[in-house]
Amino acid sequence: MMPPMRTTVTLEPDVARMLADQVRRTRKSFKETLNTAVRSGLRRAAQSPGIPEFILEARPMQLKAGVDAGRFNALLDDLDTEVWTATTRSNKRKSSGR
Repeated sequence: MMPPMRTTVTLEPDVARMLADQVRRTRKSFKETLNTAVRSGLRRAAQSPGIPEFILEARPMQLKAGVDAGRFNALLDDLDTEVWTATTRSNKRKSSGR
């Protein structure tokens, strides 16, 4: 067993209020109330199943010969630029009254 450890903890205002309320309700010391709350929270966290690991399984893309998959992002960038340019031109025409 580890010896007691003295440390400084900065509590968020809502946590400090909840802790102070619990100290008043239970009439126990701040130290005892804090240790009880931390133990309870850590036990609960250890028992909860948590979020399952997300696994992404790769599959072959089955591209035709000569298609460079690395160029797909460049193609999307080009298409986005075309859409932006067309939208900007359209908005300029509308604002100038043409």
